Amino acid sequence: MPPRYPIIHATRDSDTSRFLHAEQVDLEFSNGEHRTYERLKGHGLGAVIIVPMLDDETVLLVREYGVGVDRYELGLPKGRLDQDETVEQGADRELKEEVGYGARKLKILHNLSLSPAYMTHMAHVVLAQDLYPERLQGDEPEPLEVVPWKLSDLHTLVSRDDVTEGRSIAALFMAREYLAGRLQRT
Repeated sequence: MPPRYPIIHATRDSDTSRFLHAEQVDLEFSNGEHRTYERLKGHGLGAVIIVPMLDDETVLLVREYGVGVDRYELGLPKGRLDQDETVEQGADRELKEEVGYGARKLKILHNLSLSPAYMTHMAHVVLAQDLYPERLQGDEPEPLEVVPWKLSDLHTLVSRDDVTEGRSIAALFMAREYLAGRLQRT
């Protein structure tokens, strides 16, 4: 049975946001051309997106409502870093809050931008292994469904209508390639 969607009671434009603000950037390019660009500038220390491996072949995904697309999406756990928190600490905390596991082994694989043409936001991709059960209270408005998925069946996952978030898809491929010994950072 599909989950019941949240009810949208109203929408309105917002001049301020807890997370983002717009700024104008005046640029001069090497050919002398001048332009003013606008970009969304994030607040805080950045974010993490975690690839939690239950075993050598199984990743744990979460089903979570995405207000931007007004539907439930299947993807990786993720969240913002808290003040004075390392990337590894933030990844472990988010993993405990969203999936109910901690990780004894955390490896930063790379960074992903959301949309480099107009956003400053970056997310650290973190592989989490050697998981153990531990839950922390998170800030999600409803419990998240945890869905195990075999990395060998990644091609089927990315063809699903409820798997569209680019960061999750990219992070899953990065993790698969790293685990196979093919991901080399330059």
